[in-house]
Amino acid sequence: GPDPSTSARDLRENPAADFLIRAGRRKEEATRPPTGTKYATPSTCSAQSHGAPPGTMIVRTTMAGPPATIEIKDVAKSYDRGRSFAVRNISLDISAGEFIVLVGTSGSGKTTLLKLINRLLEPSAGSIHVEGKDVATGDAVSLRRRIGYVFQGVGLFPHLTVAENISVTPKLLGVDKAACAARVDELLDLMRLPRELGERFPATLSGGQRQRVGVARALAARPRIVLMDEPFGAVDPITRDALSSDYRRLHDELGLTTVMITHDVLEAVLLADRIAVLNEGQIVETGSPHDLLSGARHPYVRDLMAMPQRQADRIHALIEAGPG
Repeated sequence: GPDPSTSARDLRENPAADFLIRAGRRKEEATRPPTGTKYATPSTCSAQSHGAPPGTMIVRTTMAGPPATIEIKDVAKSYDRGRSFAVRNISLDISAGEFIVLVGTSGSGKTTLLKLINRLLEPSAGSIHVEGKDVATGDAVSLRRRIGYVFQGVGLFPHLTVAENISVTPKLLGVDKAACAARVDELLDLMRLPRELGERFPATLSGGQRQRVGVARALAARPRIVLMDEPFGAVDPITRDALSSDYRRLHDELGLTTVMITHDVLEAVLLADRIAVLNEGQIVETGSPHDLLSGARHPYVRDLMAMPQRQADRIHALIEAGPG
C-alpha cells in the first residue's frame, strides 16, 4: 500500500481531496462531547494479513458520546461448524446517537455482522448487548420489533399498500388503527413523500419512492436503533445523494443510532461519524472519516480510503484543465 505520510500530504495539497478531510473534521468537531465529559470509548480492532503482523491490534481511543448502546464482544459466525468463519473475533462498541458505516469488499462479513445484531443470525461465539441487555437472553422477535431494519433491495410487501407496509410493525405491537394512520402520515411527511401515496402499491412507485417507503417502515415503531443494508444502492446517483442526505438529517433530528452497510467509500466518508473497515471476516480498523482519510494505519484501509482521493484527483484535474 502507499506510504501513509505521502497519502496525507497529497490529500492536503489537492484542494478537491482536501475538501473531504475538512468535511470529516467539521463533522467530528460538531459531534464532539462537551468539555468535562468523563468517559472515553476505545475503538479496538484486529489487523490481519495485508502486511500487518499476526495479532496486531489497531487501537484508536477517542472521546465518544454516551456509553455504548450496542456492544459486540469477540463475536464469530461459522456456517460449517467451525471449518471457516464469515466473521471472527469481532469486538465493537457503538455509542448512542452514533452513525457508523461498515465498508469492505463483498464477502467481508458486513451483512452477517448486521444480522447478528438483531438475531436474524445467531453467533457461533461471543456476545452482543443492545441497550445493556444480552440479546441471547431475550425474545428475538421482540428485539427485532424495536430495531429498525432497512433491507437491501427495500423488500416491501407487494400485495400491501404503502400505508399498510409502513404500519406493519406498529400493528404487530398493538397500535390502534387511528394511531397507525397518523403515524403513516407523519412518516410520509418526514420522508418528503405526498400523503396520497399511502393508498398506492409498491409496483406503482419509482425506485427512489420505494427506498423512502422502506426507510419509513423501519422508523414506524419509533426505534432508537436502525440497521441499514445497502439502503440506497438500487437508485440513480442523484436520487441516492438526496436519499442519503435526507436520512442523515433524520438520524440527527430523531437522535437515532444507525449502523449502515455500503460498498461506496465516498458515501461512507460523507455520511458516517465513524467507519469500520472489514476484511476477510474481521474489522481491521475503525476511525472517523477524517482519521482514515488522512492517516489510516492498516495497508488495506489505506488502499480502500485512497478511492475517494483518486476520484477527487480526477475531478480536480478536470477543473484545472478548463473547457475543451
